[in-house]
Amino acid sequence: MADVFSYFDWTDLKFNIAILAVAFNPLFWNTVGRWEHRTRSLTKLFGSPFTACWSVGVVILLLNFCRSYSFTEAMKSQPKVQVLDSVAAFYAGLGLLLVGILFVLSSFFALGFIGTFLGDYFGVLMEAKVLSFPFNIMDNPMYWGSTLVYLGWAIMNASPTGLILTAWVAAVYKVAILFERPFTEEVYRQKEKAMKDN
Repeated sequence: MADVFSYFDWTDLKFNIAILAVAFNPLFWNTVGRWEHRTRSLTKLFGSPFTACWSVGVVILLLNFCRSYSFTEAMKSQPKVQVLDSVAAFYAGLGLLLVGILFVLSSFFALGFIGTFLGDYFGVLMEAKVLSFPFNIMDNPMYWGSTLVYLGWAIMNASPTGLILTAWVAAVYKVAILFERPFTEEVYRQKEKAMKDN
């Protein structure tokens, strides 16, 4: 394990920017989502929960682009590892990347833009829990699909830095899920209670 750590520089600015970008994104959307759920401030500002949600969704997409860019720049600034610098590893990484893209896109199409980008925090709730692919084979397929994309990209670039950053992505998503799941379940419990009371 010590050998892996010798392949990259912890003090590299690009690496540290990538670490911060990975951590910032879920922190941003969870903070904004909970604030909106509590105050409805963005809905008031934009005049509609749909417009507010779309606006935040666009910001999240831009932040995701910045995260991916910083991830790539961190890999480019640090050395490759020879054992991954092969055609076989490249295609294995490409396969993981493609599976990850499949999970991310199929999740997006199953949930729609509003469902993907915090619609429930804006009071725009799904009629029922989505159980179609890929939700029928795993929980949180968008998060784990995104993690696979980064893992595949790291392997394709023979980058130990990319592997460390991918582990960080997975850890950050795991923490985000621990915060998001009970909150989302409570939002839908409130919806069911309101429907029963009416």
